[in-house]
Amino acid sequence: MLGTITVLSQQTKQYGLSKICRLDNVVTVVDALRLRDEFNCGEQLVKEEIEEEDIENLLIQQIEFCTKIILNKVDELKEEELNKVRAIIRKLQSKAEIIETNYGKVEVGKILNTNAFDLEEVATSAVWIEELNREDNEEEEKEGETEEYGIGTFVYCRRTPFQQEKFAQFAQHFPTNIIRCKGVIWFANEPETSYVFEQSGKQVQAYEGGTWVASCSKEEQEQIIAENPEILKEWDEKYGDRIIKLVFIGQKMDQQKLTAMLDKCLVE
Repeated sequence: MLGTITVLSQQTKQYGLSKICRLDNVVTVVDALRLRDEFNCGEQLVKEEIEEEDIENLLIQQIEFCTKIILNKVDELKEEELNKVRAIIRKLQSKAEIIETNYGKVEVGKILNTNAFDLEEVATSAVWIEELNREDNEEEEKEGETEEYGIGTFVYCRRTPFQQEKFAQFAQHFPTNIIRCKGVIWFANEPETSYVFEQSGKQVQAYEGGTWVASCSKEEQEQIIAENPEILKEWDEKYGDRIIKLVFIGQKMDQQKLTAMLDKCLVE
């Protein structure tokens, strides 16, 4: 979705469309009743086998990337159920305005001509990105605020790389109470390459994210750092910018157990 929006934003400027149209708002409609009945109030956005095209992945991505959330059919839920739905949504998306309604009744002015869309802000509004960008989670696990129903976040951060086969085995048996996990990792057998790891439900994937600055020549490193001085904030004398940083969002997570499982995947 982000790629599509980015292209649209670029094309409106390239072809002069910004004079006659603009991207004003990204609205996601969440069916509260369906979330209760099919996903246990959002508590289980997972099932035994989730494909990339399945509704669970689509729901998570649409909640993460938007400026307004219309939470429909709220009268169909008990207050405790509705609170649980709210908690799940806020653990995926902390900034978007939530508009609660029934029968899809929303004031037009709340969704049209709002000037609410800002590409940079929307692209970084997902909770996992906020946690990933925190500067106080290096070399230790930081547990986010745990809300009602035990829904919380924490960041797993290490400098040493994963052993690829061990991490692959871990990923095959991902804990089912993890709603979302995303971040950056690296493997001992590929020290030049960063990987983006992503999980929602049982859908797990890792794809190349580019080359670590520390893998470049000294001249290239100096040029890159001069253009992006923020790289030095997390620069390590031994590993450079190489790092493992994974954000977990889930319910009743056993942080110590999960951390121990991940530590066993590290190169000794």
